[in-house]
Amino acid sequence: MKINCLFLLLLLSFIVSACKPQSPIEHTQLAPEVISETIVPMKKQIPDKSCQFVLGFDAWEPYQYEDVGERVAGLDIELVATVLENMGCQLTYQQGTWVDLLVALKQGEVDILLGASKTEAREEFAFFSDAYRMEEFSLYIRKGDKVRAGYNTLSEFIQNASRIGIVEDYFYGPDVSMLLDNAETSQYFADAIMGELNVARLLDEDIDGFFEDSFVGASLLRRKALSNYIVAHGITIQTGNAYVMFSQKSVTPKQLSDFNTQLAEVKNSDVYQIILDKYSY
Repeated sequence: MKINCLFLLLLLSFIVSACKPQSPIEHTQLAPEVISETIVPMKKQIPDKSCQFVLGFDAWEPYQYEDVGERVAGLDIELVATVLENMGCQLTYQQGTWVDLLVALKQGEVDILLGASKTEAREEFAFFSDAYRMEEFSLYIRKGDKVRAGYNTLSEFIQNASRIGIVEDYFYGPDVSMLLDNAETSQYFADAIMGELNVARLLDEDIDGFFEDSFVGASLLRRKALSNYIVAHGITIQTGNAYVMFSQKSVTPKQLSDFNTQLAEVKNSDVYQIILDKYSY
């Protein structure tokens, strides 16, 4: 009888041990690609359910784009998402063309747009953050176009009736704005709703060059394997700082102030440089 009881106790102990959940693994080895994307988090506030933003973005790699698995990614996206996360805010995304997103921002349907230039017209309906990076545009032409490669200034392009592609409602600095406001010179600029349309127009010889962000243009030529057909001319335009644009209909001045405070902290931290290095070429 004692042996049977002992046997039953041992059997019961084995069953309890077998059914007991395993302890979680304390040390997990990350894959190299995960390690490369891991950023030491800054101190974050507790999520605020009342702080929710809709961020509008258009395809503008490497600053903002939709990655594999419909994941929204890019330098601007990651930087601003980090700032908003540190504020304790929640973020959702809405993709569209720049023109449509500007309308949505005016109406308060979209709260945030990225990579914006500050203009008086836009300040009538939008708040602007402090600057978070510099912006430069390069002029691209067909490879082998020796005539236009010999022009040294944008004025020479215009004087020789060369057509230049731009993206509608993008700001290309005061010099280009002056040319666009002049009836005689504005006819040599062709609008497009997105930058990649200018690539097709250039190859079809509908235009003779186009302006694109220097970083974006280099990325575009690599992704599309177009370096044998399109090259940077050498003419560049410094358009100044890039800002985050907020809808005045849906974002408060207090939220703008909080954003700028957190942005300054991020820019002064290692996180800012880590994000820049991640998207550098």
